[in-house]
Amino acid sequence: SRLRSAWLRAGYDPELIAGPDRLPQLRFGDWVGGDRDGHPGVTADVTGETLHLFRQSALKLIDTSLSQLASSLSLSERRQPTPPLLEEHRAKLAALLGEAGHEAIARSPEEPWRQYVNLLRAALPMADSTARWHFASSDDLVAALRALHQALLQGGAPRLARVDVEPVILLVKTFGFGLASLDIRQNSAFHDRALAQLLACAGIEDAASYPEWPNDRRRRLLEDELATRRPFSSSKDVEGHEARAVLDVYQVLARHRARHGSEGLGALIISMTRSVEDLLAVYVLARDSGLLERNAQGVYCPLEVVPLFETIDDLRRAPAIIDEYLAHPVVRRSLDVRAGPHGQRVLQVMIGYSDSGKDGGIVASTWSLNRVQCQLTGVAARHGIRIRFFHGRGGTIGRGAGPTHRFVRALPPGTVGGDLRLTEQGETISQKYANVVTAAHHLELLTAGVFSASVADQSGRSDPPELVAIMDRLTDRSLTAYRTLLETEGFVDFFAQATPLDAIESSRIGSRPARRSGKRTIGDLRAIPWVFAWNQARFVIPGWYGVGSALRTLQQDAPGDFATLVAAKQDTPARWAPLHYLISNAATALMTSSAEVMERYAGLVEDRVLRERLLTQILAERATTRSVLEEIYGGPLAEKRPHIQRFIDRRHQALIPLHNHQIRLLRRWRTALANDQHGKEAQDLLPQLLMSINAIASGLGSTG
Repeated sequence: SRLRSAWLRAGYDPELIAGPDRLPQLRFGDWVGGDRDGHPGVTADVTGETLHLFRQSALKLIDTSLSQLASSLSLSERRQPTPPLLEEHRAKLAALLGEAGHEAIARSPEEPWRQYVNLLRAALPMADSTARWHFASSDDLVAALRALHQALLQGGAPRLARVDVEPVILLVKTFGFGLASLDIRQNSAFHDRALAQLLACAGIEDAASYPEWPNDRRRRLLEDELATRRPFSSSKDVEGHEARAVLDVYQVLARHRARHGSEGLGALIISMTRSVEDLLAVYVLARDSGLLERNAQGVYCPLEVVPLFETIDDLRRAPAIIDEYLAHPVVRRSLDVRAGPHGQRVLQVMIGYSDSGKDGGIVASTWSLNRVQCQLTGVAARHGIRIRFFHGRGGTIGRGAGPTHRFVRALPPGTVGGDLRLTEQGETISQKYANVVTAAHHLELLTAGVFSASVADQSGRSDPPELVAIMDRLTDRSLTAYRTLLETEGFVDFFAQATPLDAIESSRIGSRPARRSGKRTIGDLRAIPWVFAWNQARFVIPGWYGVGSALRTLQQDAPGDFATLVAAKQDTPARWAPLHYLISNAATALMTSSAEVMERYAGLVEDRVLRERLLTQILAERATTRSVLEEIYGGPLAEKRPHIQRFIDRRHQALIPLHNHQIRLLRRWRTALANDQHGKEAQDLLPQLLMSINAIASGLGSTG
């Protein structure tokens, strides 16, 4: 109703959005219970329980909506002739349902409309249903509701059709019988170990070293295996932890699909995708668990196998990987089977904002993601495929967050195409969706942004070539500055001591362990604790570091290009959305940082020379970044962005005592860990320390 009111106020033809099938479509996904990338607690049983819970919740939601619909349709056959369409569908449903159908009709004598809705309720595949027949999928229910909608129009009740039936159709289309699609995510290295264990079961030579095999040897083995139906071994013979874990969860998916269809089943997402072999390995694992199916053309996977490109290097390799992947016959068959109603084949590709930001800083991450989307769109088009991008954004600027409508507006030309997927993570869920009004506002921003970008794509928008070239240069310079900091001697020790990283790693609130394999390196550390730790100490380095050096170098080496960039950021019709999004996010991150607080946390670093050297380097980059950003904005950031500054000022003074308290606790806790052999004092201090982390995160409104 809100969309239609706005549509009419704008003077558009109401017929363009008449009926439930012409409105924007929202669907929800989830990976709580499915994302096991390093999380040992997400087992096959947890995934099975999640699918069951989601299905039952969806069916109860639909049943409640149908019950409310039935109460609204009080039309009597004595006063309202029953259209033949309704009579036909009512009789067919009653016959299919048997005794349950007769009972549904008997509950509402002389009220054919209510009887029909009662029949729809009886046909839902509820756990306690006694009907002999049920809807196989939510699509069948939507078709039955469309018949009701059409019958009301034929019967002269268009308002009932629009106000009462259309919302139920939209609800069923949104949630289906699965509530949300559950994505199954696992790391490519985990799959490598699983395959090594399966190869060992099958007696393959040198199986244990499969993770170190060159790609051409892997490819030959994977191709051979995809050409045969037989598994490596019987399921009961598999003993390796990784192989057992992968096969068990895939078998859960296969059983769910055999019983309920694909509703509720999302994609098989491979994090840290490095090669085509990482993707083909999933098809082989799916074969061994009974998840692959076969048609006249050969084997195919009924679920999407989705690469997740995360690091800067992986993003750069992505176009070549996808080009090779789309040429594979098993992949093409799988895309054909899942093609849309008009035969459109869609490949979903997930791109990660967190690890690319940790790897290369905000400029390199933002622009690398922009470029790879353009490149992948072109690669897929050559194969007759459309890419649906799945944007893996985190909850903080250092992990890709920012205003949703600006984010969508900044997506590169030709990459939206009418739809997209994105993640909402961490505290952003409560911030955006804790109440109906706020949730509706954010969903409207997202929907409007996708619509606007899609229309712009159809009109042939393009990025200015001169700005693309400038951004390429900025990326190289920013990446150099950022990597120089990370590779500075002693940086790991500085980071570990000047932030509460060790305390964050001791908490039990994360979705997975803080490190991928336990190594004390930046590369092994996950992006969430990386950003979380810097935010707690108010360095906020992932959100701004490297921006100042890149912009200042551009200004000195190519003042004309710098002037072009400044003009493209200004609030004019010519403003370039990708640049505006990047600069405004970096400015917000910089304003959130605090030199005063940084210096206090840096006091925790034991090596005075290391402390002064790195703190001086960080503060110098911060000063450069502030200076050049204020030149771009045309004045002090506090004056040019008063709303952001008021928000920060309101919280800053309240946060200072919390920061001081946390610094004292960190010093005591670390001393206790070093001196207390049994760790009792440190153990007693840890809850207070974790409470301080929670308090500061609440005050900042962000974690990792």
